[in-house]
Amino acid sequence: MRTKRTALFSTSQSFRYSNDHIRMSAYRDNGMGSTSNGFFNTTIDNQNAQQNVSSAFGLVGNMASNVTAELNGEVMELELDYKSGTTNSQENFTKEGLTQLEVTTGFVSVLSIDPANVDIYERNMTHHTQLEECPIVNVGDMFGNRHFVDMFRGSANYIASHRNSLVVYHIPGDLMDENPGGFRDLMNDISLTWLLGMKVVIVAGCRYQIEKRLHNRKSHLGMVVTDNDSLRVVKEEAGYVRFEVERQLARALKGSRGGKVTEGGEGNVVSGNFYSSQPFGVLDGVDYKYSGFVRRMETEKIHQVLKNKDIVLLTTLGFSPTGEVFNVNSEYLAAFAGGALGASKLIYFLEKDVALRHKIHGSNIPHLRINDGRKLLDLSGVQTETKGFVYLDNCPYHGAEQSFLVKMGWGMNALKAGVKRVHLISPENGALLQELYTRDGSGTMISGDLYDGIHGASVDDVTAIHELITPLVEKGTLVERTKASLERDIHQYHVYTRDGLIVACGQLKIFENDYAEIGCMVVNPAYRAKGRGDAMLGYLERLCVQAGATILFVLSTQTMEWFIERGFDEVGFDMLPPSRQKTYNHERASKIYMKKISSVRDLDASELFWDR
Repeated sequence: MRTKRTALFSTSQSFRYSNDHIRMSAYRDNGMGSTSNGFFNTTIDNQNAQQNVSSAFGLVGNMASNVTAELNGEVMELELDYKSGTTNSQENFTKEGLTQLEVTTGFVSVLSIDPANVDIYERNMTHHTQLEECPIVNVGDMFGNRHFVDMFRGSANYIASHRNSLVVYHIPGDLMDENPGGFRDLMNDISLTWLLGMKVVIVAGCRYQIEKRLHNRKSHLGMVVTDNDSLRVVKEEAGYVRFEVERQLARALKGSRGGKVTEGGEGNVVSGNFYSSQPFGVLDGVDYKYSGFVRRMETEKIHQVLKNKDIVLLTTLGFSPTGEVFNVNSEYLAAFAGGALGASKLIYFLEKDVALRHKIHGSNIPHLRINDGRKLLDLSGVQTETKGFVYLDNCPYHGAEQSFLVKMGWGMNALKAGVKRVHLISPENGALLQELYTRDGSGTMISGDLYDGIHGASVDDVTAIHELITPLVEKGTLVERTKASLERDIHQYHVYTRDGLIVACGQLKIFENDYAEIGCMVVNPAYRAKGRGDAMLGYLERLCVQAGATILFVLSTQTMEWFIERGFDEVGFDMLPPSRQKTYNHERASKIYMKKISSVRDLDASELFWDR
């Protein structure tokens, strides 16, 4: 729980509290949650606050937008009303730059994105042209084409990572009638993901077909009311989309096997009563009649079908034990199925190509974490209810952008139910394959917060950190760190807590020339082999990028293989930054391992491989 201190200072006034001292670090934001050059570290008190704040932001330039700090040893977040100050001249800075500084105490997620800076917009498909740049007419041309070879090699890790993982695809009814060519291509791509080893469940929607026949259907809280007459139309259109999906997949699956029928008849499309449903009933005085929600998902039956290497197809018609039929919202059904089946991915195909971008910098935002996603939905007037409703409340967006937000809302429910990642992508131009099997992707991915529980350490954590690292110090694995040194350098440490217990820690030091050192990586033995070490490393790597450091290094005498498996390479002593060379302990003779990170997208890719 954060607590805000009342007004502290602007460039024309000093701190409210005469004894306050701030250690401040500033960096530049590139609009994607990562940063570029510029790192500043200083101690500010009420006597030099104006001068140092001005100098800090003059140093990092006119893109400075975030600050991390400690107030008397307590972690803080500094939010700034900052415009364009580019000089460290206090007079000019006061006029054009910093106008107010607010301090928020408490633990801070430095990886978050301000939803006020996120825009939702429809793209024109030009971002996929790289898939079409180099025409290939035969196999010889294919393997002689450098673009293809590099792409294929780069996809190998993704193919291996996705093999045997379960994916739920949601296909809107629009594609079948509005874009039959795109629908055919999408079925080809889905069959290719199956051929590459993914377990596929498809949920087919038919809202588009229904609304072409029934106008002005009544709805409440984002869910339509299905009466007896409209239920007949739902049955007909659900049968139509089921037939179209089965027809196209039968063709695509046969083509993916070269026309051969494999042993055991692999590659069938299986649909049936894989879930039972029940009515919504009456909510807020509105009788939903034949509109319902899932009562029970037959997960064992579905997993058995997938084990036989078949594809499962679900439609929006659910049956009750008494034989009644209910119309189930397809986006909700996909989210529920993903959670019940333990899906690795839930993929919503969009009617149009919609994406997120930073309002200030104009850069695309390909990845959101669940907490940022919730904030964006709240800001955009999209409400999600505990019973599963997603509805609009004064949403400023319309059309395709509004549909994007609604699907994102259902995705939030899926993540809460245990789905690893939700993707919102265009159905055209091979966007599915680009999203799954390339580093840069094509759409928007939303994931759970793998770093929940990790935050900057405070002086109150010194004793627990010391107890955690002492066994490894005694073994000679770690360099000794006294409680006094831990307290002095506490701003460099980060801890991973569970139920108030520190289960892991790590140290981050920033050096000149975009270098950063990660050290003191320790995980409580009871929590090892549970991804805690990977999470801590990933968190520290993201902090490095935020600080403008793209070259990471570690010194190790015992745990070399662990770092090598995570992309670090052994280097010589001369590769260390000059200031670190001066403090290197030649008697200890630690081996040096380095890793270069080009962007946050690199971290997203590596995160995929260890969080499966």
